[in-house]
Amino acid sequence: MSASSALIVLGSFLASAVEMVEALTIVLGVGVVRGWRAPLTGVAVATAALAGLVAVLGSALQQIPIDSLRLVVGALLLVFGLQWLRKAILRASGYKALHDEDEAFRRERDLAAAAGSNRGAALDWYGFTVSFKAVLLEGLEVVFIVIAFGSAQGRLGLAVLGAGAALVVVVGAGLAAHRPLSRVPENWIKFAVGLLLTSFGCFWAAEGAGVDWPGNEGSLAGVVVFFGLVSFALVRALRRQRRHSPLTATAGA
Repeated sequence: MSASSALIVLGSFLASAVEMVEALTIVLGVGVVRGWRAPLTGVAVATAALAGLVAVLGSALQQIPIDSLRLVVGALLLVFGLQWLRKAILRASGYKALHDEDEAFRRERDLAAAAGSNRGAALDWYGFTVSFKAVLLEGLEVVFIVIAFGSAQGRLGLAVLGAGAALVVVVGAGLAAHRPLSRVPENWIKFAVGLLLTSFGCFWAAEGAGVDWPGNEGSLAGVVVFFGLVSFALVRALRRQRRHSPLTATAGA
């Protein structure tokens, strides 16, 4: 497996794992209060919808000329990755609060308890709707990343493999722990995902625009290192700035 193929699998795995951990937290919060039948039904329906979306969009994108596809997908990945990277830099520097899965679990649990019961209904629609929405919304980001990673290089199978591995790991860990995966180093994973998305986006958008990278795919590692060095330099600069003019970190996902 080439370096770019390995990075595609890794990027899909990490991005999918982060979104799946957040969806798992919501499903657990609802399930422990209202029972598991409706939440798991919502998860199954949302997962089937996302799988269908990957199959349809993945096949459609294969018909687009590769250079045009790389330009468009690369530009979108660059914008998307910079958003992830910006938030990760702000969290690492202390300007943005770290995401707390335990707090998110307690919030969802309390909302589920306050929603009341519908004992006469065949299905708990609150549990179904909340779980369906959580998996669908978090999963849409996974779908975008999987399709973008896979289609731009004609390696959709590798991207799906990374996402599938993340699903197995996250769901398996959640079932084993029966609690939110709060010990997952989520900020550093998001940092890595933002770095990979930004690097791939820059690389593919430039290729689509006609740039010939020296060493072809070998240049990708250099792009990753460049953005990594810039990002860590920004973290250090922001930490120094915060020490001189401390501000309260703002909460956010």
